[in-house]
Amino acid sequence: MPEGSCLCGAVRYTVSAPFGPATACHCSQCRRQSGHYWASADVPKAALALTGAEALRWYHASPEVRRGFCGTCGSFLFWDPIERDTIAVALGTVTGPTGTRLARHIFVADKGDYYDIADRLPQDP
Repeated sequence: MPEGSCLCGAVRYTVSAPFGPATACHCSQCRRQSGHYWASADVPKAALALTGAEALRWYHASPEVRRGFCGTCGSFLFWDPIERDTIAVALGTVTGPTGTRLARHIFVADKGDYYDIADRLPQDP
C-alpha cells in the first residue's frame, strides 16, 4: 500500500488503490506552488487515508479546484478537483516505489523557458 508524507511528517497518507498514470503539469500555478513542474497521479478519494489532517491546509485555486499543502512545512501534497471522485497525489511525496510511470505532460504552453521536455511522451498545450 503506497504511503507518503510532507517534508516535516505532520501530514501522512496511505493509498489503498494503485496510482493511475502519472502526469507532469507545467501550468503556471503548479510551477509557482512547487517551484518547477509538478508530477502527480490520481487515486480515488475513498482510497486516500490521512493522518495529521489538522495540519493540512487547502488553497482554492479556482471554484472547482483546491490544492492541499502542509500548514507546517508548506509541502504541496494534493490537487483536488472538488466535484470529482479522484484526487491527484504529488508523486514526490511518496515513500518508496509508486508503481506508476509518467504518461504525459499537460499545459506545456506555460512551461518555463529554462528546461526542455525531451522524453517523447505526449504533450498537451
